[in-house]
Amino acid sequence: MEKDFWLSRWKENNIPFHESETNPLLFKYFKELSLAKDSRIFIPLCGKTLDIAWLLSNGYRVAGAELVEMAIQQLFQELGVEPKISKIGKLILYSAPGIDIFVGDIFDLSKEVLGPVDAVYDRAALVALPQETRVRYSTHLTQITNNAPQLLITFEYDQTKMAGPPFSISTEEVNLHYKNVFTLKNLLSQEMVGGLKGHSAKENVWKLS
Repeated sequence: MEKDFWLSRWKENNIPFHESETNPLLFKYFKELSLAKDSRIFIPLCGKTLDIAWLLSNGYRVAGAELVEMAIQQLFQELGVEPKISKIGKLILYSAPGIDIFVGDIFDLSKEVLGPVDAVYDRAALVALPQETRVRYSTHLTQITNNAPQLLITFEYDQTKMAGPPFSISTEEVNLHYKNVFTLKNLLSQEMVGGLKGHSAKENVWKLS
């Protein structure tokens, strides 16, 4: 993972990937996971997404992993919650009732440290990673979450016209990463209004169960 790239993005506040509202696809498709209240949702590479506040306000618990500590400091400030901060191996844990965020390299996060999760919500992780890292990531994610079901959001566009992140991920690639573990269901495939960075792009929502 290109740590310096992401650190500089946050330091410069160059974070166009941070949405100013809860992702509407989360509203619409989260119910597809059929989770009971108080279920624990893991969000890889979570940043300070407002999706976390939505999940907490709807009675779910949240665990997350994030490389950039500044993002998590801002997350807790915006939540209005004072975190307890502790060190676990190479990671720093920011925690409060209902929320645990592990700061550091996600590949340093183990199943034992993460603890049980009921589902994964991957809006910004798979699409943020270069191709050479995605196989390792998808394998690691399924291991540390014990094959928990996933709600996965991806983009498809002509990668020759625009460099990622977010990277273009085809249906074939989603299958490559996950078909041996999950049953895959494409819940949505639609053209993005306004495209992505000015280029034509499709947005896909996947349920992995």
